[in-house]
Amino acid sequence: MKRTVTARIRAQTRAATSMVFSVAVARDAGYLGLEESLRVSVDGAQADLAEVPDFHGGVLHTLRVEAPSTVELDYHAVVSGQGVMPSASDGDLIRYVRPSRYCESDRLLPTSYAEFGGMQGVELLEAVRQWVGSELQYVSGSSRPTDGAVETLLARRGVCRDYAHLVISLLRAKDVPARLASVYAPGLRPMDFHAVAEAWVDGQWHILDATGLAPRASMLRIATGRDASDTAFLSTVGGSLALNVLEVTAVVDELPVDRSGQSVQLR
Repeated sequence: MKRTVTARIRAQTRAATSMVFSVAVARDAGYLGLEESLRVSVDGAQADLAEVPDFHGGVLHTLRVEAPSTVELDYHAVVSGQGVMPSASDGDLIRYVRPSRYCESDRLLPTSYAEFGGMQGVELLEAVRQWVGSELQYVSGSSRPTDGAVETLLARRGVCRDYAHLVISLLRAKDVPARLASVYAPGLRPMDFHAVAEAWVDGQWHILDATGLAPRASMLRIATGRDASDTAFLSTVGGSLALNVLEVTAVVDELPVDRSGQSVQLR
């Protein structure tokens, strides 16, 4: 499998703005090859970035600008082969079963038990995926950056991160470790960064995408965390910015067929 991905970002910052970019493909020792380039400019001049390792092979790039500036990022990567099967540490199995900022599993515990009763294992995963997919309507721009799983369920609509947050919350409520992964997703329409859930059952992480908008087997991991607060493609620490351009592409040499109920790992 050969996957080619790109990301282009253009933003206008205010003074004293620190940025964190999460657009690079996660490092994985299983890839046969990873060729990538990353260029960031500030008012047309190439900028130096600091690279910071993140959880699960993720890579963050940081930049600070003191004056109001136009910042442009261009990223390109070609990945050959598939990564190793993702594993879980003892810490992961604790961290990813707790409630978090956007995944209020404690508040959704009654809903989870009412809807999914005594289900366990892969049966539970598929039931949650189907239920979320049927209960929500995908509407671009319908949710706010502050909305969590509870608001999503009440509104009955959202985008990919909202679907993933609700899936994660319902699974954590039943003591299943679940986390969010940001990915490049060949076949996604409209093309953008994508978010999916991963759940740990029977000694494996299983991808769950209740949107059904792209085949899971060709998805490429960028970042992994408790929810969207850990995986945003761009965040600021101090200062602020206006995002003017966001363009993402992701293609694969042969787009796989995604079969409902099939277990797939993010590799």
